[in-house]
Amino acid sequence: MADPLSQVFFPQGFQDLFSFWNRFPDAVLYAGGTGFIREQGRRIPVLKRNIICLDKLEELHRISRTERYLEIGAMVKLNQIIQLGKIVPEALTRCLQWIAGPQIRNIATIGGNICYPYRRLDSSVPMIALDAQYELRTAQSSRWITASRFSSVDNQELLTRIRVPLEPWTYTWYRKFRTAGSNEAGAGILFLMRNQKNTLANIKVIYSGPAILREKNSETMFLGKHLPLDQKDAEAFVECWRAYLSGPEGAEFNLLAEKEGNLHPELMKTQIINFIRTMVQRISD
Repeated sequence: MADPLSQVFFPQGFQDLFSFWNRFPDAVLYAGGTGFIREQGRRIPVLKRNIICLDKLEELHRISRTERYLEIGAMVKLNQIIQLGKIVPEALTRCLQWIAGPQIRNIATIGGNICYPYRRLDSSVPMIALDAQYELRTAQSSRWITASRFSSVDNQELLTRIRVPLEPWTYTWYRKFRTAGSNEAGAGILFLMRNQKNTLANIKVIYSGPAILREKNSETMFLGKHLPLDQKDAEAFVECWRAYLSGPEGAEFNLLAEKEGNLHPELMKTQIINFIRTMVQRISD
C-alpha cells in the first residue's frame, strides 16, 4: 500500500516543478507510470515518498512541425505519435507500434521510454538512426544533445522536447526480437537506406538491446555504391558486421546480455547477422 506520508505534486509550469524539486530533492518524476509499475512487480505498487507528476505541464504535451523537423513534447503518448500518420518518419512509427499493446501505448510517454533508467528501450533505435535531438532542462538552463550521445538525465534535469529530422528514406525495415509470450523488454534492429539515381546515398543499421550496436565503417564504406548491390558487396557488408560482433563491442555485449539475464548472447548475434543478410539481399542483384 502507499506510504501514508507520500506526497504527489502537480506543477503547472517549469518554475513550479523546479521549486518543488528544490524543496524535495528526493522527489521522483512521474510521466505515464508504465516503467514504474513494471519495476514494482506488485499488484498494488508502493509509491515513493515524494512524487512530481508531469501531467499538468502543458508544454510537455505539445507537438509541432516545420519543413525540417517534427518536435514532440516528452509527455506525448506513444499512440498519439503513431496516430499522427505520415508526418512521422516510418522508422519511428514502426518501432512504436511494436511496443506492448494499445492499452500500454495509450499511457506510456515518449519521454519515459527515452529516459528509462535501467536500459535503452525501443525508441532509442529510431531516435539514433534519425539523428534526433533531445532538449534537457534544469532550473537554470537548457541544452540540446543528440540521441546517439544521450545516456541518462543528470540530477534534477528534465527531458522536455524531442526534435526529429524529417529527411526521407527509401527503405525502412524494423524487427523486434522478443521471446514469444514473454513480458521481457526485448530488443530491436533497424535498417535504413536512401538511394539517389540508383546510387547508395546513406545506409544505417542500428541494434538496441542490452547495448547499442552500430558498425559505422560499413555505413561509410558502401556510400556511392551502385544499386542493386552485387553479391560480393552484399556479403562484404555482412562480414563487416560479423567482425564487429566478434570484437571488443561483441565481448561487451556478451557481458551486458548475461548481466541482464539473457543467457543466449550468441543467439542474439546470430539473429542480428541473419536480419542484416536478409536486408542487404533485398537491395542486391
